[in-house]
Amino acid sequence: MKHISEIVEGAKALGRKRLAVASAQEAAVLEAVSDAYREGIAEPILVGDPAAIALAAREANGGAGIDISPFRIVSEPNLYATAAKAVELARAGEADFLMKGIIDTSLLLRAALNKESGLNAGKLASHVAVMEVRRYHKLLILTDAALNIAPDLSAFVDIIASAVAVANALEVQKPKVAFLAAVEKVNPEKMPCTVTAAILTQMNRRGQIKGCVIDGPLALDNAISAESARIKKIESEVAGDADILVAPDIEAGNILYKCLLDLAEAKGAAVIMGATVPIVLTSRADSAETKLASIALASLLGGTRARAST
Repeated sequence: MKHISEIVEGAKALGRKRLAVASAQEAAVLEAVSDAYREGIAEPILVGDPAAIALAAREANGGAGIDISPFRIVSEPNLYATAAKAVELARAGEADFLMKGIIDTSLLLRAALNKESGLNAGKLASHVAVMEVRRYHKLLILTDAALNIAPDLSAFVDIIASAVAVANALEVQKPKVAFLAAVEKVNPEKMPCTVTAAILTQMNRRGQIKGCVIDGPLALDNAISAESARIKKIESEVAGDADILVAPDIEAGNILYKCLLDLAEAKGAAVIMGATVPIVLTSRADSAETKLASIALASLLGGTRARAST
């Protein structure tokens, strides 16, 4: 896949997947799931206070309202209990993926990753974004722009594994992973992230991290521009052709993510990986296109996992 539209079309081809929304009483969220239902991507299950959900539905679309009568509503008046209820639906096989409504991200993830009652897969949760940038020749996957502040080596192993799973769902069988830094040389004293990049690269070469090709540290220009890599005489299978960009910390990842969306006018989709089902987190500032694409990406991932387990 080379375009965000192909993610949406791929999700449509799978048919509607069941989407449990924790604390669904928010107009923007209802607009997003309604769009996904209309496009044949998702079958929403709205978890929350039924009266509040109905009110939010009437307020949606600038007061024009939306029809939520086709959607299943699971009554849970307690705002904080909605996360546990949505997770319970996924755990019981009644939902294929989750979506955050008007509830703190930390509360939803706490419920989803609970070792006793959640959807814990034994991996670190991480944010994975898929970007269609006009000047790049294929989709770019960026991680982690939202969850992990300063990952250590073991955290990056999980973060990369989740990004590779997303790449596989996009039909990229052996993605090229660039670990980003400001320079290409290892500088252990002043830039510790360059050491982490070098270790991950060597782990990959020795088969400790499978299913991808890792190189780093690489500056952004060398990761995405073959000409930059040629000028700097960087010999690398990844340079200039990266599928996955791994940010060294949340500041770099978040800034790059928002620059691509807001300055480069990229099209995007994003999910939280690490649980046994994908989780959709959308912002009120996200465009309707981004919200739909994020739901489609999660649906595609949920459908891919369902097929793999049968």
